[in-house]
Amino acid sequence: MLLALPAGATTTILALGDSLTAGLGLEAGHAMPSILEAALKQDGQDITIINAGVSGDTAAQGAARLDWALTPDVRAVILELGANDALRGLPPEQTEAALRQILAKAKAKNLPVLLLGMRAPPNLGEDYRTRFDGIYPRLAAEYGTLFDPFYLEGVAARPELNQADGMHPNDKGVAAIVPRLVPLVKQLVAKLP
Repeated sequence: MLLALPAGATTTILALGDSLTAGLGLEAGHAMPSILEAALKQDGQDITIINAGVSGDTAAQGAARLDWALTPDVRAVILELGANDALRGLPPEQTEAALRQILAKAKAKNLPVLLLGMRAPPNLGEDYRTRFDGIYPRLAAEYGTLFDPFYLEGVAARPELNQADGMHPNDKGVAAIVPRLVPLVKQLVAKLP
C-alpha cells in the first residue's frame, strides 16, 4: 500500500557516510548534507537531510549503525561509504558485502538510495583499484539505485578545493560537489513510494 505525503510535508533523507559526509575540518553547518539541504531548499524542495556521517567509519561500521540511524521519518538514503576501506587497503569484497547489507536493508524498507561512488587511491595497484572501483557501478545496477560514479569528481587532487590533508574538501570543494548532487536528490525524491 502506498501512502501519499500530506501537502507541504518535509521529506527527510539520511546521509550515511564517513568524514566526507560528516564534514571533518569544516565549520558547523558547512558539511555536504547542510549545504546540499540549503541548495535544495533554495530550489523549492522541502527536504531535511540528516547528517549521519562519522569520521573514520568503514563501510562495515556504517552498516553496523544503520538501524539506529534509520529513524521512522527517513524516506530516502544518500550512501557515501568506502573511502576509509580503500585508504586502509581492506579487501574490496568486505566493502562490497557491507554496502550490499545497507542497500538490502534500504530496499526492504522501500527507501530509495543515491549511491555515491568512491575510487581507490592509485598507490594500491591496478588489481586492487579494478576490484574496488567496480563495486559501486555493480551494486547500483543490481539494486537499481541512483548513482554518482565518483563523489569527489573534479575535487580530488585539486589543492585549492581541499583542506591541508589533501583528502577532505574545503568549503570550495563542497560547493563544487553539491550542484552535481542536487538533480540526483531531486530524482531520489521523485522515486519515493
